[in-house]
Amino acid sequence: MPARPELIRPDEASTEAAMGRILDALAAVFQAIGPGEHALSIVSMRTDGAQHSRTADLSLASDPMRVAVLDEDAYDEVAMLLVFALEGSTVTGAVLIATTAAEPRPRACGWTVRDGWLYPMDTAELHAAVTPCPGSPAVDREVYPAPALIDPTGMDEESDRG
Repeated sequence: MPARPELIRPDEASTEAAMGRILDALAAVFQAIGPGEHALSIVSMRTDGAQHSRTADLSLASDPMRVAVLDEDAYDEVAMLLVFALEGSTVTGAVLIATTAAEPRPRACGWTVRDGWLYPMDTAELHAAVTPCPGSPAVDREVYPAPALIDPTGMDEESDRG
């Protein structure tokens, strides 16, 4: 018997639908966090128990809206993990955290992936997630409530999204 359950490949239609939703989701996140220098981090837990995380640094500008990505491979990996989280059949949980470079210290907000969309994280959970371990060289981040992101499909977490 294998140590981990086997992953079942999601059906193509569900994956394609999630790929369409990621464009809406990232556009909503970018609009919510606004112009500036940001790090976008995702952590996901697969149904086989494997945890995956990735961070991509990006710069947002407005008027007109522009996105500059520091490392395209890292950004593509964040996007791919978000696609599978939004699709949901191979992921049991995922969070997306946006950290904005700010003085005197960075600011962070985050969303939990549920039912194929992004919902604001509880700020206490977010604070616990981004607080560095004692003795760690990581920078402490100020947390703030993430704005609710409008699901352009009109479906909410009460619905039975497929």
